[in-house]
Amino acid sequence: MTHILLTGSSRGIGAAIAEALDLPDVALIGHGTASGIPADFSDPAAPGRLWHAALDRLDGRIDVLINNAGIFEDNPIDQDDDAWIASWERTMRVNLTASAELCRLAVRHWQARGVGGRIVNIASRAAYRGDSPAHWHYAASKAGMVAMTKTIARGYARDGILAFAICPGFTMTGMAEDYLASRGGDKLLADIPLGKVADPEEVATAARFLALDAPPSMTGAVIDVNGASYVR
Repeated sequence: MTHILLTGSSRGIGAAIAEALDLPDVALIGHGTASGIPADFSDPAAPGRLWHAALDRLDGRIDVLINNAGIFEDNPIDQDDDAWIASWERTMRVNLTASAELCRLAVRHWQARGVGGRIVNIASRAAYRGDSPAHWHYAASKAGMVAMTKTIARGYARDGILAFAICPGFTMTGMAEDYLASRGGDKLLADIPLGKVADPEEVATAARFLALDAPPSMTGAVIDVNGASYVR
């Protein structure tokens, strides 16, 4: 039985990942207000509380951590200084720092038990391509997540600790539907050679593979799910 902690499982990509991992040989604990254990990642104490609550529910063992929780909020540069900095720091804390804290707890957990484990971090195409002028903070947080994933993969592979990242482009969640409607869907779709926005289930398929089946030599890999709208 594989024990998995998945953050941001209430909706969108997280809900699709939870459904994809609804398997007889998987015990999954979700995080979110609508499913699993609630935790507000803007609170510095929340990641640790979530980790220990999940451990309690999973009989003291977590084998896979999937960091999916994140926020995507406007932060125009013409805001006043304090508001801009507060927005930057909130996004960094929720998107990157909370994920880093959970990764650290996971690595230490596996080291203490003398076993390997897997981390799957849901980053974004923005890590490589950047984002809109109102989303410097979002792109930076996701680039940090990719760099962190690669560092973990390089640092702990000999302990059997594997780390992967997924970089979705626009994904058809409620947020993407609103964005398409407000920004002009035709123009946005014209930038995607595949001609469609990704479905959450497509990202979930990649997450399930990395969490359960990806060969160890793939550690450090970043998987793009963006319809060829950005290729590396």
